[in-house]
Amino acid sequence: MQRPAHRIQNILPFHAVEVFKNAQNLAEAGHDIISLGIGEPDFTAPEPVIQALKEAADQGLTQYTPPAGLGALREALAGYYAQAFDAPVDPERILITAGASGALNLVCLSVINPGDEILMPDPSYPANQNFVLAAGGAPRLIPTRADDRFHLSAQDIETHWTERTRGVLIASPSNPTGATIGKDNLRALIDAVRARAGFIIMDEIYLGLYYEDKPKSALCLDDDIIIINSFSKYFHMTGWRLGWTILPDWLTPSAEKLTASLSICAPTLAQHAALACFHEDSMAIYEQRRLAFKQRRDYLLPALQDLGFAIPVQPDGAFYIYADISQFSTDSMDFAQRLLHQAHVAVVPGIDFGPHFAKQMLRFSYATPQNLLEQAIERLQRLLQP
Repeated sequence: MQRPAHRIQNILPFHAVEVFKNAQNLAEAGHDIISLGIGEPDFTAPEPVIQALKEAADQGLTQYTPPAGLGALREALAGYYAQAFDAPVDPERILITAGASGALNLVCLSVINPGDEILMPDPSYPANQNFVLAAGGAPRLIPTRADDRFHLSAQDIETHWTERTRGVLIASPSNPTGATIGKDNLRALIDAVRARAGFIIMDEIYLGLYYEDKPKSALCLDDDIIIINSFSKYFHMTGWRLGWTILPDWLTPSAEKLTASLSICAPTLAQHAALACFHEDSMAIYEQRRLAFKQRRDYLLPALQDLGFAIPVQPDGAFYIYADISQFSTDSMDFAQRLLHQAHVAVVPGIDFGPHFAKQMLRFSYATPQNLLEQAIERLQRLLQP
């Protein structure tokens, strides 16, 4: 009898997608659903990017690019990192990928051997575990604390590193918390990993969406870190499937060799269009939208607190709020279903992000228009404070 590969049994479900499906079913049945669940910007690519796509298509620029991507796009990204995040980067170290997912898949296959243990924070983005598993590695979630802004600490590295551990996969700002890791804490974590000859994969996909101090890339602290990023979140190009990875010199040739076989290249038209992201008029639009996200956060955060949700860590990036529901329920999955079916507001239960906080936490996304956020709060208020 034929059956799938054994690794499929270990792949973890993505509960946010299931919430989205349930919400879609209710919407198709005629219910007005407000989604604070899926982490996808409601903004789409601005007009200059769309126009660049049309021009590239009209010019027939649809053939394969080099496996590492268009040279002009790699140059533009290097300039972006230097200007926006104080991190000068050699364009030769940048590989263009099919989204951050393509970058994570490529990197995990490039550095993880079967049986290698990779430390990750609990909570964290659920699909990251599956990239490690698909490469034959063993993801190990380490419970974090609000005092550490739900990030791994140097003490966590010292406590949990074993002879099987090869490296860490972290993110700043984080999904689901929206919280960045402080410079001193990141420095200490890097030192702890380096002392054990490990590697660091840093997901910076939300780096451009910041609401307090201007961020710096982790590359400012250690040029040997593996960086993952994407055009999906800050540049609002989710379906365009375009991302990148910044690699250490020792890894770049191997990863480029591998990507030539795995994907040949990232989508060509999307690459040509992405060049327009870095034009002055496009960047001005992205800045306006970043401030719109900040306005939404500044509205939703106190509104949830007024309803009785506890927010252990104030988010300073991304577009998520990680909320404690202990006042209302001891089961976040059950509570999320209650909000969906009774208030018609979709949120993501904590189980998606790791077992340690699974029962007590929900993730709220504010990647939705301000007027819908206000309507969602009114619905929650009617349900929770009748």
